Parts: sequence; structure tokens; C-alpha cells
Amino acid sequence: MSALKLERQDGVFVLHLCNGARANTMNDDVIDEYHAALDDVEGSEGNTALAIVSDDPKFWSNGIDLEYIKTRGMDYLVNHFVFRVDQLLLRVALLNAPTVAVIGGHAYGGGALLASACDFRTMRADRGYFCFPEVDLKLAFTPTMLEIVKLLPDTRSRFELAMTARAIGGTEAAEGSIVDAAFPQELLLDQSLGLAGQLATKDRTTYAAIKRGLRKQLLPFIDPSKR
Repeated sequence: MSALKLERQDGVFVLHLCNGARANTMNDDVIDEYHAALDDVEGSEGNTALAIVSDDPKFWSNGIDLEYIKTRGMDYLVNHFVFRVDQLLLRVALLNAPTVAVIGGHAYGGGALLASACDFRTMRADRGYFCFPEVDLKLAFTPTMLEIVKLLPDTRSRFELAMTARAIGGTEAAEGSIVDAAFPQELLLDQSLGLAGQLATKDRTTYAAIKRGLRKQLLPFIDPSKR
């Protein structure tokens, strides 16, 4: 069963995370699916944007599939898998189109990092938490992941979340500029796709050049061999 589904709606690519039974977590096959979807977005013609949404009302993404990692061991995680996650985060952060994370449920760990890599984030106001649990899991961020955390605009908010592993809801996340806006469930998707639609009207080449200029600190971390 595919974990992701990409479709195009009114000029906007919508990437559906559709493996809620496993909390939309990432393993090697799922990362391959992400790259295949990003290939399609990157290679498309004309102006566009990408919105990442979950089809599950509880989970947006809980990051790394820990059950999958347990079958392969910590050495595999440390010496192989985290670098694949790094490269996915970098690719999203530098994508040649605007990106919007539509967080309709929990975004933990690698899921919170994936949202942080997007240009804009919206979140459901009344359900779901955004959390960096790494300090409690005794898993330090990689240098790439630290740079992704630094993309969040509010210095104090991102520091506090990274250092405490505290989980916050959508309203608090909006107040701390972790997300750009929080909406009730019934408005979240429409409002978020409206934002993506507005961004899709921007000249894509210019948008990508500005974004990559603002995020040039990420470029030294790119290693396509680790995809």
C-alpha cells in the first residue's frame, strides 16, 4: 500500500500522507515515495505550489518509524537512516516551488522537522500537537536537522521547543510563530489550499532563487548520494 498520494488541484500539488495506521511515519520505502513525488513537482512546468496534508485526523506525521528501525538496529539508524531523513528535509527546504505544511494532526520528531522545512505552516487549532521530542529520546539533532529547526522564525520559541520537548497545540504554535496560522478543523484545508493557491501565482524561478538565497546555509549539507 502506498504511503503517499500526489495529485494536482487548480495548479497546486497536494501531497496526501495516507498511512495514518502507522502515524504517517518514515521508513526507507516512504522516503523513496517522498523523493518520487518531489521529482514530479520539481519537474513540472509552470508556476505551482506544494501542500502537504494528512488524510488521517489524528496524525500529520510522527517522523521516523521506530518499529521499522528496531528491526534494523541503532547502528542502521545512526549510520544510514538519519542521513536519508536529512536529505529529504533539505530537498523540501530548497524545493523549486512554494511549500505549505497543512498540519491537521500530531507532528512529532521528524514530522515536526518536515513541517519546519516547508516555507509556510498552518495547523488545526483544536487538536494535534507539534513537538521535538529528541531531547527526551536521547537522540541529538544532526547538524542538518539543527539548520532545519533554525528555519522556524521565532528564535525563542524554537529554542524552547527543542530544549524541553514540550508539545504545543495549534493556537499556541501560531502565537509563537511556529506556524503561520491556526484554524478550526472545518476551515483548515480550504484556508491552507487558498494560501498555496496564492503562492502558486508567484513566478516560480524568482521565488526559488529568493528562497535558496535566504537558505544558502543549507547548501553545504546536500549529498544526493544519501537519498
